[in-house]
Amino acid sequence: MATRRGTEATSASDGAGVAPDDAASAGKSPRTARGRRTLRAILDAAAVEFGEKGFHDGSISGITRRAGVALGSFYTYFDSKDEVFRALVRDMSAQVRDNVAPALRAAEHQIDAERAGLEAFIAFVRRHKEIYRIIDEAEFVDPESFRLHYQSTADRIRSRLEAATERGEIRDGVGEVHAWAIMGMNVFLGLRYGVWAEEGTPDEIADIVAAMLARGIGRGEA
Repeated sequence: MATRRGTEATSASDGAGVAPDDAASAGKSPRTARGRRTLRAILDAAAVEFGEKGFHDGSISGITRRAGVALGSFYTYFDSKDEVFRALVRDMSAQVRDNVAPALRAAEHQIDAERAGLEAFIAFVRRHKEIYRIIDEAEFVDPESFRLHYQSTADRIRSRLEAATERGEIRDGVGEVHAWAIMGMNVFLGLRYGVWAEEGTPDEIADIVAAMLARGIGRGEA
C-alpha cells in the first residue's frame, strides 16, 4: 500500500537533507566522504549566516567561520556568494522534500498522505525557521531557483493527486490548480504556525486541514 506513493518517495534520499548532486548543482560536486562532509558543513553554515543576516549582509568569511573550514575549502566548491546561495536554495528545497517523503510513503490514503505531509512540513519549519527568509530572498537573488522550488513542489503534489484520482481515492478533476492551492496553504500554515508562533501541535493543525481536504477533494466517504 505504501509503495504506491512512489512518485514522491523515489525522488527523496534518506531524509537527512544531504543530496550531494542537488546541493552542489550550482557548484562543484565532492568526490570523497570528507568532501561531502565539508560541503554539508558549508551549506549548513550558509543557512545560518543568510538566515540571520540575509543575503546582502551575509559573507563568505562568516560562512567559513561558522562552518569551521578554511577559506580555500569554500572555493573548492563555490566561486562566489551568489553560487553558494543558489546551491543553498536547492539544498533546502531538497531537505523539505526528503523530510516529507517518509510521511507520504507511510500513508494509506491520499487525504492521509496530505495530512501527514503537512504535519512533517510544519515540524521541519519549526526546526529550520530560516528557510522562509532564504527562499523569499531567492525571488530577487536567484529567481530561477525560487521558481524551481515552488514549481517542482507543485509538480510533485499534482502527480500524487492525479495518481490518487486514478486509484479512486479522491474525486475526478483534481489537478494543477488543486496542487498549487494545497502548496500555498501549506506554505502559509508553515509561516503562521512554524515561524511566527508555535501555537498548536503540527498534528492538530494537520487534522483540521485533512478534514477540509476530505470535504473539498475527497469522494465523500471520509
